Amino acid sequence: MIQTERLVQNFCKLVSFDSPSYGERRICDYLKTALQQLGLTVTEDDAAKTIGGNAGNLYAVLPATAGMEALPPLLFSGHMDTVEPSHGKQAIVHTDGTITSNGETVLGADDCAALAAILEALSVIQEKHLPHRTLEILFSAAEETYCVGIGAFDFNKLQAREAYILDMSGPVGGAAIQAPTILSFRITVQGRAAHAGFVPEAGVHAIATAASAIHDLKNGWLDEQTTRNIGTISGGTQTNIVPETCMVSGEIRSFSHASAMAAWEETQAAFRRAAAQNGATLDMTHTMHVHAYHTPESHPVVKRFEAVCQKQGIPCSLRSTMGGSDNNPLSEHGITGIVLATAMNHTHSCTEYTSVDELERISAITVDLMCSEV
Repeated sequence: MIQTERLVQNFCKLVSFDSPSYGERRICDYLKTALQQLGLTVTEDDAAKTIGGNAGNLYAVLPATAGMEALPPLLFSGHMDTVEPSHGKQAIVHTDGTITSNGETVLGADDCAALAAILEALSVIQEKHLPHRTLEILFSAAEETYCVGIGAFDFNKLQAREAYILDMSGPVGGAAIQAPTILSFRITVQGRAAHAGFVPEAGVHAIATAASAIHDLKNGWLDEQTTRNIGTISGGTQTNIVPETCMVSGEIRSFSHASAMAAWEETQAAFRRAAAQNGATLDMTHTMHVHAYHTPESHPVVKRFEAVCQKQGIPCSLRSTMGGSDNNPLSEHGITGIVLATAMNHTHSCTEYTSVDELERISAITVDLMCSEV
C-alpha cells in the first residue's frame, strides 16, 4: 500500500526546508497545505508569539469513518524543527537505499522521517478508503529545545487520551515506554576580588569555592535511575586577581521525578556548604524542562503497537530512554503515549542517515495503528 516513490520524494522535500528551532515557517506552511489536501481540518496556534519563533504548532483532525466513531481517538505527533548544522541540507538517496546528507549538515530525519511517514499513512488511508477512528495530528515547533513549542500548546484541544510520538532513533519496531525528568541548573558563586600577589588573603576565591562544591558531588550515574553532570564552569578575569565570580551550569536526569529533585537539593547543599566555608555568596536557579513518565507495558497503547509489529513481522522492542520528547509534556496532561523508533540513525550529527526500507516500515506501522480497531 505504501507508495515508496512518493514517500521518498516527500521526505526529501521536507528535508530541503531550513527548519531550525524557532524558524520552521516554510516547513510549517508546506505541512499545513499537505494536511488540508488530505482532507484534514488544520489549525496553527499562536505559540510563535509565546516562544519567540516564526511558526506555531500545527493541529489537525480527520474524523472517523462510518462504523468507527465509537473507538477512542488516537494522536500521532512529530516535530518540525531540526538541530544545527541544518542550513541548506539536502537528502542524497544512495543506490543501496541509504539516505544521507552531504556530510556538512544533519540530514534532518529527526524528525522529517516522522512527518513523511504520517503524511504517507494519511495518503494511503484516503486513497484506499480504509476505515479509521478519529485521528489527531500534532506537529510541534521547537521540540529540540526541550519541547518548548508543545509547552505553549492548548492541550484542551485534544480529544485523544492515547498517543504515538514518532521521534526516536534505532531500528523500526523499537519504542520508548519510559523517559526522565530533565532539569538544568546555573549557579553563580560570588567571592571578593583582591590582588593575587600582594593581598590574596583579602580575597574570596570564587573558583576555589565552586571547585570545592563540585569535588563533593558525584557526577555520572547517581543510582540506577539518575544522572548528574556539571557541564560548564567559568570565572575570573586576570591571573593576578583573585577571581570574584564563578559560574557553573549542569543538568540532572532521572526516571524518578522525586529523585531528580533530591539530586538538585543535594547539589544546592554542596554549594551552600562550600560558600559558607569560604565566605562566598550564591545565586542558584534551575529550569524544569520535562517531567518523567512511564507507560505500563499492559496499556492498550503498547499492546496495539505490539500487535501491529507482530502482524508485519517486525521485531518489537520496548525500552527506556534517557532523552526527552514531546511525550513528556503530553503525559503531564493526561495523555498516555509511547515514542516510536522512526527511521533515524546517528541523530544530531552530520553522519545522520535513514533508509528507504525503514521509511516504508514506519509508514506501514503508522497506517495499521491509524486503522486499528483494538
